[in-house]
Amino acid sequence: MRNFHPDTGQPLGVPVKSQPAEPPGAITLTGRYGAVERLEPSSHNDSLWEAVRDHDELWTYMAYGPFADKAAFSDWLASRVELADPYCYAIVEPSGLAVGLATLMSIRPEMRVVEVGNILLGPSLQRTALATEAQYLLARYAFETLGYRRYEWKCDALNAPSRRAALRFGFSFEGIFRDHMIIKGRSRDTAWFAMLETEWPARKVAFEEWLAPENFDTDGRQKKKLGEFAGQRS
Repeated sequence: MRNFHPDTGQPLGVPVKSQPAEPPGAITLTGRYGAVERLEPSSHNDSLWEAVRDHDELWTYMAYGPFADKAAFSDWLASRVELADPYCYAIVEPSGLAVGLATLMSIRPEMRVVEVGNILLGPSLQRTALATEAQYLLARYAFETLGYRRYEWKCDALNAPSRRAALRFGFSFEGIFRDHMIIKGRSRDTAWFAMLETEWPARKVAFEEWLAPENFDTDGRQKKKLGEFAGQRS
């Protein structure tokens, strides 16, 4: 329903609660296939380095990396923990080994807007149930615990895998910001995606149905794609 200014008759946005969202915190989000937990170099550094070493392709679209050696990587990882934005989480296997990173960033509690980004997945984590579950856990945390109303995903417009992932996870493409950034001395156009709190209930159901054990065969292969569940709920 369209809203109008009572005096001027001009169209207005829908009223929303003005209470700010909460900033991300040092929590552990536990799922069926692993967990997302606050980055802690003393416990995550070694396994993260082993997960990403010698895979320079992981850093192509990042503002940092690749790193020449473990010492350089360790220094960078330690610097991440000192930041409140982006707020860094490790993606951890049931064995306790950290195999990836993700952050909540561009945090605007007063507008209830936050972005998931700086996603770094070691090869062993890519295309796994845990990789998808980590996105589910972070989205659920942002919407249901912290109270955000807009959950963003941004990436280099040339990063085709990231753009496909955003769509697979239920983000809507909103456009390209041209010459938006300079990364490693090169111009970057940025592709913008977002998911809204009004869309989250349907996205949540799709995630949970995809993550259910019965959606995987005895070899761990998915029976139905996440997009198929999302399509049923759209």
